[in-house]
Amino acid sequence: MRPIETLLAGTLVISFLNLILPLPTSMQWLRSVAPLIVMVAGFQIIAEGARWQMFPAYALAIIFFLVWIYVYFRQDTVNISGIVAGFGIVLGVMGILLAIFLPVALPVFTFPQPTGSYAVGTITYHWVDNSRSELFTDDPDDYREIVAQVWYPTEKGVSGTIAPYIQDGDLVTRRLSELFHLPWFTLDHLKYITTHAVISAPIAADQAAYPVLIYLSGLDGFRSVSTFQIEEVVSQGYIVVGLDQPGATVGVRLLDGREVLGWQRDDMQPFIDQSVNPQPDAPILNDQSMPDGIIPYFAQDASFALDQLELLNIADPQSILTGHLDLEHVGVFGISLGGINAAQACYNDARFRACLIMDAPIPDEVVKGGLQQPTMIITRDADTMRLERERAGGWTEYDIEQHQRTMRAIYESLPGDGYYLQIPGIFHLNFTDAPYWSPFLSQIGMTAAMDRQRAFDIINTYTVAFFDNQLKGQPSPLLEGDTTTYPEVIFEHQ
Repeated sequence: MRPIETLLAGTLVISFLNLILPLPTSMQWLRSVAPLIVMVAGFQIIAEGARWQMFPAYALAIIFFLVWIYVYFRQDTVNISGIVAGFGIVLGVMGILLAIFLPVALPVFTFPQPTGSYAVGTITYHWVDNSRSELFTDDPDDYREIVAQVWYPTEKGVSGTIAPYIQDGDLVTRRLSELFHLPWFTLDHLKYITTHAVISAPIAADQAAYPVLIYLSGLDGFRSVSTFQIEEVVSQGYIVVGLDQPGATVGVRLLDGREVLGWQRDDMQPFIDQSVNPQPDAPILNDQSMPDGIIPYFAQDASFALDQLELLNIADPQSILTGHLDLEHVGVFGISLGGINAAQACYNDARFRACLIMDAPIPDEVVKGGLQQPTMIITRDADTMRLERERAGGWTEYDIEQHQRTMRAIYESLPGDGYYLQIPGIFHLNFTDAPYWSPFLSQIGMTAAMDRQRAFDIINTYTVAFFDNQLKGQPSPLLEGDTTTYPEVIFEHQ
């Protein structure tokens, strides 16, 4: 709960106790809490913003205030039967518990402070690829358009407007709620969450240029869905470019205001499967046969983004990134569908010098041809995937076999540096910010029972060690198999 939300909850409890318990003369001053409760509620709405999870608290504030007025101004004694009083007490207790539970269950959370030597700046671009048709809008004359958010190192202590967690929060939270089969407003409180990034802050000047990483989210994710990872990596001296890819992203608002909603899994899965395990009878999209599936199309977004970064490095229209992008040292990382796309992008484009794949099967073309770049795979064992299926559904034996077989195959075929990291007990959504969204997701099996911050620390530490080694030339004991810090990790390298 946010600070004033916590204050409001405390005043609710005190006001309720004032109403049901006799107070000694020395404590009569506590009666003054009741008229203050409406002021606290109003202050919370103005200062922090109203959200539906607080509606029970707002209602109780009004009810307790009205009861206080009734009791305070009534001249004679109020006689209430024991049954009515008991019923009122039960309702009051239930109301207070609900008023506390809802904002705790769906919190306005705060991201941990990144541990690196840099603060984080951010800026957003809209890019149109005039060489490719858009497959996920209604107009056949549309060209492919992506939204790119760039996070970059800035000086500690820089001031400015703090970036929201989700830039198009209304669109993204509405669509996420729909995908979880929840009322459209369920997740709209995410619009209040902020990050550590400062919008349009000047880039840190202690280095001429910084290595660049492209981040690709999973199906129905969004470009900032792994903020826990992105901000930490940036604080260590990298520029990270997160892409919203129409069709793959849960929802993206284009430059002209049009909204493109991501496809649901059942609709997209045949096109993903065609890339991972091609079949003669290819799926059809917009009257086009897709013999290679959808992954090559999505992977081209990463290469197109790299083309645009080359232009920004020459002349950034926002005058921030010009000359500061080290495009000789570029990597890509992604989770789930983003991991599949990352593997394909590395296979297609040698400009990507390092590839980090998280919990994703590998396209058939890539498995057969192999990756030439140093590659790290972060995933979990088959038994953990079965445990997730047991708790939350999904993950057929075919899915599990496909993930395990293709990831292992690409690792074993690497001609150079390769790293295969398994985190026993971690679930798929633990590779994103989802564990922050609600502490109860682990109770219903959506996220793992393991400590969420422990999982984030493992992912971040190995991510930074890998890219530091491959793009900055910095050795790391972790990459030599030292598991002293994280003994639960199963680590292989070649």
